[in-house]
Amino acid sequence: MTNSRNKIQGRTILITGGTGSFGHTVTRLLLSFKPKQIIIFSRDENKQYHMRNEFDTSLLRFVIGDVRDYQRVESTMKGVDYVFHAAALKHVPSCEFFPLEAVKTNILGTENVIQAAIKNKVKNLVVLSTDKAVYPINAMGISKAMMEKIMIAASQNLLAHKNNNTILCGVRYGNVLYTRGSVLPFFIKQIKENKKLSVTNVDMTRFLLPLDQAVDLVLYALVNGKNGHMYIRKSPATTLSILAEAVCELFDFQKGTKEVGVRAGEKIHETLISTEEFVRAQDKGNYYIIPPETQELDYSSYYSGGKKENSESLESFTSANTDQLDVNQTKKILRQVPEIKKELALMK
Repeated sequence: MTNSRNKIQGRTILITGGTGSFGHTVTRLLLSFKPKQIIIFSRDENKQYHMRNEFDTSLLRFVIGDVRDYQRVESTMKGVDYVFHAAALKHVPSCEFFPLEAVKTNILGTENVIQAAIKNKVKNLVVLSTDKAVYPINAMGISKAMMEKIMIAASQNLLAHKNNNTILCGVRYGNVLYTRGSVLPFFIKQIKENKKLSVTNVDMTRFLLPLDQAVDLVLYALVNGKNGHMYIRKSPATTLSILAEAVCELFDFQKGTKEVGVRAGEKIHETLISTEEFVRAQDKGNYYIIPPETQELDYSSYYSGGKKENSESLESFTSANTDQLDVNQTKKILRQVPEIKKELALMK
């Protein structure tokens, strides 16, 4: 944390999609590091209005804009030292119904942010990805996988041209607890409506990551980031049935659950690191680091070269083979979530 503080102090940070759950949490932390300025770039004027009132500080600057608009992004990037690229369409069903919108925001929008950062000699840019980008089966995951590829390709281009002005890297994590559109706020809503909790599939597993740990991962990438590298936070997981049972016990809710079936584009298990990535993954304790493949921009190497690996010993890192939480362990994590604490206090 000290390294993060030293890096942020006196600097200007741009957060795309900064009015979301991640933006709120990282902004609160960054303000304690005494930055020169934090720029919140997003499309929603109402969220910006509420966030401006919430923080009430001259260190925050709010900019209305869309990452799809290169000129708007580029003009906002002037004088920026660091960028956290969190703007995205994240809801699986929305992206399934409107996949081209996911392309425009998550893919083309990312290209705009990256190119604007390079042009303005931003020191570090961290893109935020998701477990759904690994072996993707839905439009959201596919668009995020392409986001990662765009970042990696751009970083290799910088290396090839010996451009050391900007470092491009990314983070990838699983379900962040109580973010907007996630299952926990939905469960709480159903409890308040006295309805059974809707579980898509009792055997479905999901990684569980508190929001502060997601922010910690992003700051780790900012301080330690190398061009084209992806940083993954190790996370435990649980089944949706255990998660729902833990919520019911915490809130003393007696109606229980009902199984509603898997929605379009959903996986039974999620993956944070593919089998192929484990060939080059580096274990750093709480994190994995995945360097880019070494072909760079050498097409002859890409087509004719390769590495021999013993694939029999490799496996992917999934929500099914990571540490599995039981009900009590899940309740322990949930009790630390600020929104859960608040809801429990209101229901006393």
